[in-house]
Amino acid sequence: MDQTTSTISTQDFRRTIAELSQRQAQADALFDSIGQGAIATDKDGKINRINQTALDLLGRKRDEMMGKWFPEAVVAENAQGKTIPPMDRSITKAFLTGHAITQRSFYQRKVGASIPVTVTVSPVMLDGQPVGAVEVFRDITHELEVDTMKTEFIYLASHQLRTPLTAVKTYTHMLHEGYYGDLTVTQQNATQTVLDSLDRMNEIISKLLNISRIEAGKISVLPSEVLLNGILHECLAEFDPIIKAKQLSVQTNLRKQEALSTDPVLAKEICSNLLSNAIKYTPEGGQIKVSLSHTKDKQTVRIQDSGYGIPAASQNLLFTKFYRAPNVLDTKENGTGLGLYLVKGLAAVLGGEVWFDSKIRQGSSFYFSIPLIPPVEKEEATV
Repeated sequence: MDQTTSTISTQDFRRTIAELSQRQAQADALFDSIGQGAIATDKDGKINRINQTALDLLGRKRDEMMGKWFPEAVVAENAQGKTIPPMDRSITKAFLTGHAITQRSFYQRKVGASIPVTVTVSPVMLDGQPVGAVEVFRDITHELEVDTMKTEFIYLASHQLRTPLTAVKTYTHMLHEGYYGDLTVTQQNATQTVLDSLDRMNEIISKLLNISRIEAGKISVLPSEVLLNGILHECLAEFDPIIKAKQLSVQTNLRKQEALSTDPVLAKEICSNLLSNAIKYTPEGGQIKVSLSHTKDKQTVRIQDSGYGIPAASQNLLFTKFYRAPNVLDTKENGTGLGLYLVKGLAAVLGGEVWFDSKIRQGSSFYFSIPLIPPVEKEEATV
């Protein structure tokens, strides 16, 4: 190789090094400019990059974090103040699943109280294998304070509405029954409409009160020996007039199972809401199937309908507060979008689960599973 070739190669090499250094500097500047806390790890979970926002949120210095194993350097707690094991951390789940994980947790600061955070961890994949991870997190203290205030307001407003609502319903019922004189047919129809509306208002208030209790962590669980098939029979009997009015065909497979220990009031609320939805969103002449099955550690209720079904684009939003799928908004069926949100919260309180499968215009199947033995302590989702 002559001198000219050697010189050109050296120049190319230096130019390449300069370009790589510039790109590295740009990447570092971009990482540091992220407005939320950001931490990157290698394949062993050791921190190799952290921005200033993360250091400020954690009250740490850079040399305290670099090269340290992430679960030890950033200690996470659950809502009860207990340290979350490494295997339950979102970064571990991201490595194991190869998918981004988003959850809530509390991060310990070097000095002062832990801070509530929302965390999103994305694995860095190469040839189908994780070679690192990037976590972005933010302080949600203010959001939780606002949520608490909203929950308290809803609870107080709903609670205060109950007293005048009871009085209105009592006197309307007396009017309807003729305690203050005979009514014409038109007047009876009018008072019946008022009574129906009051029942609906009372149902909404009850759901809001239960939701506010769940969100505040103040809902009481009073377990006793319960037969789920008995609860389901009770619910079906209560809905029998509506079922007959809509000419729905109901099939049941509710063979007696062993008793389980759970709160009968909350379990019935879940079953009642799921059955109510099946009846509400199944057109006249449709079919509903209610069944109960069991394994060695849980029992599962299945409520299947031949109703409108849930669009695929709406399925991941179905358990959110006030959400109703667009295909039922144009129907005559009223709804608040609170029922399934309440069901999911109550199921979590009981240590159970709720899920579904559905196809548009073919119907839906909702499942509610509950453990035979209630959890000793129900903790919030961990990160």
